[in-house]
Amino acid sequence: MNLRDLEYFIAVVELKNFSRAAERCFVSQPALSSQIRKLEETLDVQLFERSNRHVLVTDIGSRLAIHARAILQEKQNMFELAKSVQNPLAGECRLGAFPTLASYFFPQVVASIRASLPELRLILVEEKTHVLIERLQSGALDAAFLALPVEEDGLQGQALFDDPFVVAVPSSHPMGQKKAIAQSHLRDTELLLLEEGHCLRDQSLSVCQVAGANEYQDFRATSLETLRQMVKAGSGITLFPSIAMETDDAGLRYIPFEAPVPCRTIGLFWRKTTARTTLMKALIHLFQDSGLES
Repeated sequence: MNLRDLEYFIAVVELKNFSRAAERCFVSQPALSSQIRKLEETLDVQLFERSNRHVLVTDIGSRLAIHARAILQEKQNMFELAKSVQNPLAGECRLGAFPTLASYFFPQVVASIRASLPELRLILVEEKTHVLIERLQSGALDAAFLALPVEEDGLQGQALFDDPFVVAVPSSHPMGQKKAIAQSHLRDTELLLLEEGHCLRDQSLSVCQVAGANEYQDFRATSLETLRQMVKAGSGITLFPSIAMETDDAGLRYIPFEAPVPCRTIGLFWRKTTARTTLMKALIHLFQDSGLES
């Protein structure tokens, strides 16, 4: 058994397809399949159920994959530690954020990061929160911007800033004349929300619970931009994070809340075992110096 065999194994586990796994690993499918069979012989277990139509990971295969990922992560940690000794603020940094933050936040901070850390090569990833956490834990990401709280084992982070919510309404809506509203003004109001899987949906539902508002049941948006357009079209009202507001949104008004203002808190998170602690501290200091911290 060698580390390359484990990389082949994990590729098949994640892709459920030998051909795509071989492409990812830059080997031929017969070569990859042969090494997987040798790994099964070495371990004396069946890792996959194979058929012409699909590949299924066996129960023992799923359990062994946890250990394989840990071994490969330790390998990556060794390389990162070696590189960090030479220059902890250089090299590749895989940085993630969830969709309702990434499109609006990354453009604000990427230029500052590149200016302050010119030897750092950023790879930006936009995914839903649960995917970002999985990739952080597996080592596929170095750090990610997430909404607090994040309580997964093995991760730690630093709160950076609060992103207040506002109410987005059509310009013709009765609320559109208000300079600010209390959460109680939303009582019995139906709000347009995002579909399942978005952390902003969960945060909005929490505000709804406090305010006594309800979700509009006949529609769930796939993105903030869809919500924005639905509100403009007069289909309803919604909660919007301040970072996503656009000053020239014709036909739409953003109304701030009176205190207490509901908000989401954004933080930077990384693995506790990372060899790149110096880089994480540098990124946090960069955000603090730029006035983005909470």
